[in-house]
Amino acid sequence: MNKKILHTGVQKFINENITTDILSLLLKKSIFPGISSKELVEQVEAKKKCKDKLSTWYNTKNIYYPNKLNIEQTSSERTAIYKASILTKKTLLDLTGGFGVDSYFFSKKMTQVVHCEINENLSKIAAHNFKILGANNIKNSTENGLNYVVKTDLFFDWIYIDPSRRNDAKGKVFFLEDCLPNVPENLELFLNKSDSILIKTSPLLDFSAGIKSLKFVKEIHVVAVQNEVKELLWVLKKNYTDKIQIKTINLTKAEIEIFNFTLADEKEATITFSEPQLYLYEPNAAILKSGAFKSVAKHYALHKLHEHSHLYTSNLLLDFPGRRFLVKQTLFYNKKEIQGLKLSKANITTRNFPESVASIRKKHKIKDGGNEYLFFTTNTAHKKIVIRCERL
Repeated sequence: MNKKILHTGVQKFINENITTDILSLLLKKSIFPGISSKELVEQVEAKKKCKDKLSTWYNTKNIYYPNKLNIEQTSSERTAIYKASILTKKTLLDLTGGFGVDSYFFSKKMTQVVHCEINENLSKIAAHNFKILGANNIKNSTENGLNYVVKTDLFFDWIYIDPSRRNDAKGKVFFLEDCLPNVPENLELFLNKSDSILIKTSPLLDFSAGIKSLKFVKEIHVVAVQNEVKELLWVLKKNYTDKIQIKTINLTKAEIEIFNFTLADEKEATITFSEPQLYLYEPNAAILKSGAFKSVAKHYALHKLHEHSHLYTSNLLLDFPGRRFLVKQTLFYNKKEIQGLKLSKANITTRNFPESVASIRKKHKIKDGGNEYLFFTTNTAHKKIVIRCERL
């Protein structure tokens, strides 16, 4: 960590060059003694990436930034705030602290947070930023979080773990056993120091694989931002053996869409099927990832188009955690019918359909965009259909 970067003139230069072409900055000789062009560029690049993702850091003076890869890998403010909302009680150990975004928002809910980070430079950067942000209840420990757990006599209300999904031997991974630290291998150790564990994993991790690898899973939170699933959060409670609660959250600009269910209820639910009625519903990405295909239909009293289509319909317009459409026309899928629509532009979605969106666009010469929405899917009679809609 080069503290000269925090000098007033350097900070002014960084702020004034946020929109400057990075290559041109890199090619210029640094005008600041003791600071290389590469270091200046790293600060500009990393700060630029924080504008939307980490606005608190971006809008605070004298923040020191790590390289842009650390910014890309860290939680966003919105997901960090959501994670903090799960917590109760007073003390938390952040086993894999990194840049410190999660620790910072945990500190707003907890009395004391311990931030462990094995990378000395990143640990110093996080400590500096915590001070600038006024997070005085965070203690920094520059060491491997596993080592800290082994040595400490403290018992925490929570341990938070965001395992690294970059394995030196296997490259990018997402199974818990391949991540670092290996949570399943060390779970007993963690449960000796806390009764409550919160684990962040890749959205690619399958529920059944995670449940098989872990113990005492109480909740799985599927967190999406603007309909893109960003992370899975696993809440473990020591000795918990009841039903696993699945919580789906879609953080949009306008609202927070929430739908909760249990895996047992999903397995036992019975639903009805129908041809497209007056309204069509497409669940948000968090619900689709969670597999709540029957639970969402039962909860909202909707009919499903087909067992594998994951589109729903009704004759009454309902509030729904996802997109809603007015059905204008339903037709069987063939070239003549598509030509009859006379559409040169439309928004196309496929669900349980043998052709890709790209293939459909090319075959029928339909460009992307406009106000028309076409769903290419399969109905309850196993026939390929196209539903022409207007978004509500």
